[in-house]
Amino acid sequence: MDAGSVNSSSSSSYLNAQSRWPLRDQFHQKKSSKENLDRFIPNRSAIDFDYAHYMLMEGRKGKENPPASSPSREAYRKHLAETFNMNRTRILAFKNKPPAPVELFPPHFFSSQQQDKPTKPKRSIPQTSERTLDAPDLVDDYYLNLLDWGSCNVLAIALGNTVYLWDASNGSTSELVTVDEENGPITSVSWAPDGQHIAIGLNNSEVQLWDSTSNKQLRTLKGGHRLRVGSLAWNNHILTTGGMDSLIINNDVRVRSHIVETYRGHEQEVCGLKWSPSGQQLASGGNDNLLFIWDRSTASSNSPTQWAHRLEDHTSAVKALAWCPFQSNLLASGGGGGDRCIKFWNTHTGACLNSVDTGSQVCSLLWNKNERELLSSQGFTQNQLTLWKYPSMVKMAELTGHTSRVLFHGSEPRWLHSGISSSR
Repeated sequence: MDAGSVNSSSSSSYLNAQSRWPLRDQFHQKKSSKENLDRFIPNRSAIDFDYAHYMLMEGRKGKENPPASSPSREAYRKHLAETFNMNRTRILAFKNKPPAPVELFPPHFFSSQQQDKPTKPKRSIPQTSERTLDAPDLVDDYYLNLLDWGSCNVLAIALGNTVYLWDASNGSTSELVTVDEENGPITSVSWAPDGQHIAIGLNNSEVQLWDSTSNKQLRTLKGGHRLRVGSLAWNNHILTTGGMDSLIINNDVRVRSHIVETYRGHEQEVCGLKWSPSGQQLASGGNDNLLFIWDRSTASSNSPTQWAHRLEDHTSAVKALAWCPFQSNLLASGGGGGDRCIKFWNTHTGACLNSVDTGSQVCSLLWNKNERELLSSQGFTQNQLTLWKYPSMVKMAELTGHTSRVLFHGSEPRWLHSGISSSR
């Protein structure tokens, strides 16, 4: 056997062994490499040489010849050692000291942030009225709407055949109009958005428009209803009227032929009307326990307007209606004495989102424009005002003082100074 064949057989046997135990050789190689790392070399830049010299020289002397010292002196020595970090046991250092932490924000930044954050003042809800106004001859009728607070901070209230104006800015009272006995009593009042013009619904089915600044009647809307007009609602230049004849009529007050749409759906008197803030949807409630949502975009003067939603969940007359100021498709409605519930609706889908039994007749509803709150005025049997937190509907306050049901309420633009009226 020649040398070449010997070398080839030895190399093939080595390759076979290597293929059979491939990890063994790698382990030996790693082990041998670790054996070369047994030397620990200190890092001179990280060593405190003064402390090292003290520990090697002075510290050892102290251990071999401990001086006699009192307990107080020993305590002082320990405190001094802790202060100057003399309790260390290592002299050599093998790693660099960690870098000092970098303060991205100075400490005073967070304290100033907390100080600058305004604290919300604690809510105080008065339990007594700010002012009480006498309201003799106020008609005690659940289906009428005899009080409205305009955008110019003037309260209009109908007492029998007369409409009075009370200016909240200076407390002055004036008489706007007194209608004839055959036309009265007055059954509804509603300020136009400008706070200057006011609509007055009458028992004889007519509606008068007045200019409050000049105390002049501008026109009379007639021919639409056959019975009294108990509910009114403005939508820019459109005045919507609801009557005891179950009709809802949109009147364009700018033109001679003022009737532009008629909504038919209710079977009894219409006692509640409210336009949404966008002016696209109208909510109507009636003595037939029905709540309708009408869509302005589908209205047509050539054919009877059909409703978007016909809601039958209430079990008594629906007068109290209020559109939410912070959610455009949210409507609150309140039922009469046989229902006593406040219900919340998604007017896009017609779904009832929640229903709360208030325990008494719901006469009117009003949203707070600054907080997520709802104010309800109640009738039989407690005759109170209730402030609710939305959406939990937790009672925040109950305001009492009226001796009869609180049929109407309204608020000036600066809520929560609200004008409340009831038969007393």
